[in-house]
Amino acid sequence: MTDEVRFNVLNHVNVPLHVILPDDEVKALLKQFGIVKEQLPKVRSSDPAVKVINGAPGQVVKITRRSPTAGTATAYRLIVEAI
Repeated sequence: MTDEVRFNVLNHVNVPLHVILPDDEVKALLKQFGIVKEQLPKVRSSDPAVKVINGAPGQVVKITRRSPTAGTATAYRLIVEAI
């Protein structure tokens, strides 16, 4: 099997929006929470959604989900090399 993306998984109703954060927003996020990048939860570069957005190890992904109680829920993940 190749590493190419066969279809855009982000078009599926159950897959939340994934966006690569620009460096300035990453710095602001880390400062806001008083953490370093390595303390963020991880997502592998082989994740289908990460492949679609062309994410590379070391970048941060913002994931926005619809939530019945909060309206929207935002999560951040550090992209790490796939094993």
